Parts: sequence; structure tokens; C-alpha cells
Amino acid sequence: MTLLDLVLEPLQYDFMVRALLATVAAATVCALLSCWLVLVGWSLMGDAVSHAVLPGVVLAYIVGAPFAVGALAFGLLAVALIGAVRGTSRVKEDAAIGIVFTTLFALGLVLISVTPSQTDLHHIIFGNILGVSGGDLLQICLLAAVALAVLLLKRRDLTLYAFDPLHAQAIGLSPRLLGALLLGVLALTAVVALQVVGVVLVVAMLIVPGATAHLLTDRFGRMLVIAPAISVSSSVLGILLSFWVDASSGGLVVLVQGAVFALVYLVEPRRGLLGRAVSARRRRRQGRRGQGRRGQERARA
Repeated sequence: MTLLDLVLEPLQYDFMVRALLATVAAATVCALLSCWLVLVGWSLMGDAVSHAVLPGVVLAYIVGAPFAVGALAFGLLAVALIGAVRGTSRVKEDAAIGIVFTTLFALGLVLISVTPSQTDLHHIIFGNILGVSGGDLLQICLLAAVALAVLLLKRRDLTLYAFDPLHAQAIGLSPRLLGALLLGVLALTAVVALQVVGVVLVVAMLIVPGATAHLLTDRFGRMLVIAPAISVSSSVLGILLSFWVDASSGGLVVLVQGAVFALVYLVEPRRGLLGRAVSARRRRRQGRRGQGRRGQERARA
């Protein structure tokens, strides 16, 4: 069997085609958003929102509503609660995030444990991308399109907010509204990625692509291209690997993204660990050669 046959074999199955399309949609919007989250320093906020949506999904199942409705409602609720705790008490932001997201996540686990269901609700936690239906795929693509449109239309304002909120305020923009908009998109994007990798691993898709792109370039415009390229290619490879080795799809998607980050972290010429070591060794050699030449010149003089 050739490499082409290995790649094309999964595409013979409708569930694999739906899984790949849903993964590409989620990976694209997550990667774009991750660029702003990395710059603003909201990695923990992404973790909080992604975990806080769990009780909303379970409650939506109980009342027969779409999962996305409940997840989005609790994602926005988590953002509001974090802001309220931080703004009305002495509790700092990181502590407020930890309190809110762990409490809501625990509520979701309790609801799962007491809810009689013919559906395995644990798929919400760990993802079930191979079980995505046509309706689920449509929902994922629509939500991803909305989040993508907001990010692209407001990219300049959001970028200025990420780099210099004071400058944004000086030219008439509202940092508070831009922050709220970014948090709203975060909640929406967490819902998109929920069915791909589950609640536990959503934060990886929201952080790893942007962090990897940040190691590769200093220009934000390039980050917005590099991050989706890395995220989509890694996610597609993860889905195909899950078919070939019969392992967790969501886990392999995140594992491949993590492997790409590790590779860039090690070998990127300017910022990679090995690249910096090679550069430092080269500079030391050049320094010794320079000292040797100066010594020879002094000896001849």
C-alpha cells in the first residue's frame, strides 16, 4: 500500500470526512484566536472558559436544547463571574479564574454523574470527533464562521488592544469593550472546539498554535498565517493517525500540535533551544579566533 493509499483510505468513510471538516474549522478559528490570547496573556482564561462550559452542555442535554446554546451561555457566565469576583473583592484575577472555572467544572461533573442518559456524556469531556453528525458539522462550521468573521473584522482594534491598551484608549477605542469582545469570541470558540477534543483539551488548541507561531516570527501578521497553517496541518495529521492506529482522535490532535511546538522550541534557528546553543558556540569560536588574530598581530608588532 502506497502513502497515497494510506491518506485516501480514511476518506472513503463519511464519518472521517465529517471529522476532518469539523477539525479543520475548529483548528482554524482556534489558531487565529490563540495569537491574541498568547499576546494578551490569557492562557489561563482560555483554560477557564473551556472547562466552565461543561455544566451548560449537560443542562442543554437535559432540556433537549442544542449543546452549543448551553455551552455558550455558561462560557459567557464564567467570563462575567470572573470579572465580578475580580472587580468587587480583593481576590486577584488568577485566583478568581481558578475559583470560577473549577467550581463550574465540578458542577458539570456532578450533573453528568446524576443525569440518566442513553448517551455517553463523557464524550463531552474527552471529545468524540468521529461521532460528529451532519447537523453537528453544520453547527460547528456556522459558529466557527461567526467567530472567524469577528476576529478578521476587528483584527486591527484587537491587535492594538493586545499590544497597547492605553494607546487604544487614547485614539477613542474602549479597552473594556474590546476585552469583552475577545472573551465573547473565546467562549464561542471553546464551543466550536468542544466536540473535536473535548472540554479537557480545548485549551491546548487555544494556546499551542499561537505559542508555536510566536516562536517562529516577531510579526503579528505572519503569526495570523503561521498559526492556522500549523494548527490545521497538525490536526488533520492527528485525525488520520487516529484512524491508522485506532487511538483517541482528540488526544492525537493535541499530541501532534504539542510535538510541533516541541520541535520548534528545540530547533528554531534564532529562538530554539538547540539553535541558541549553536549560535552561542559559534560566537565563542569567533571570539577565540578574534583573540588569536589580535595576539598574532601584537606578537608581530
